[in-house]
Amino acid sequence: MSIKTATLNGVATIEIARPEKKNAITVDMYAAMADALRAANADPAVRAVLITGQPGIFTSGNDLEDFMRRSGGQGMDSPVFQFMKALSGSDKPVVAAVTGAAIGIGTTMLLHCDLVYVSDEARLAMPFTSLGLVPEFASSLLLPQLLGHAKAAEKLLLGDPFTPQDAVDAGLANAVLPAGEVVNHARRVAERFNALPPGAVRDSKKLMRRANADAVLQTIAIEGGIFGERLSSPEAREAFSAFFQKRKPDFSQFS
Repeated sequence: MSIKTATLNGVATIEIARPEKKNAITVDMYAAMADALRAANADPAVRAVLITGQPGIFTSGNDLEDFMRRSGGQGMDSPVFQFMKALSGSDKPVVAAVTGAAIGIGTTMLLHCDLVYVSDEARLAMPFTSLGLVPEFASSLLLPQLLGHAKAAEKLLLGDPFTPQDAVDAGLANAVLPAGEVVNHARRVAERFNALPPGAVRDSKKLMRRANADAVLQTIAIEGGIFGERLSSPEAREAFSAFFQKRKPDFSQFS
């Protein structure tokens, strides 16, 4: 398994640990992360969750070979959607330490974390349209709310990346830190919840998320349906073929 979990000093850590594949996430890894989030929520000793990756890489997004072989794990009961529901619905505060590149869901999951710290080597991007796909994890709802439509269009339609400082300026992250310090800093922040009343923290988080809670779940489902259809589209087939053949895709034939 390429997800490592541990609980120490009130913090449940979920570490994406598949550096040989640039931390690309498989269906089984989504299942493991969903299980870890649910276990953290149920454990009264856990005051916060920390999500991190490996030095130089947070995650390169979905493992495309695994994703295509398993039809993207489609269906709202599939592991990828179980992970989305577990993270977006987490009662405990979630802190992310972005240790490097965060591609696709590596960026969209940050929209559902409460505190985000990025390394000075981080690069965040959501290249969904370049793969013939559409945004996921309610990013089509949340990113325009965060950035405004025009800036969100740069990120979701054109696939323009965020620099670390862009992420902070946009309100997607709290701070940029040297690469060697980001995980320890994020852990120290997560441990601060040990000194706070857990019920007040849970209720405050719920209030902060209340206005969007139903819309987030609805958007995840709508995006997921369209995403699943797009996976078998000619545009996606061309994009994936080009990716595996290490060539530039040709979309000139499509209208």
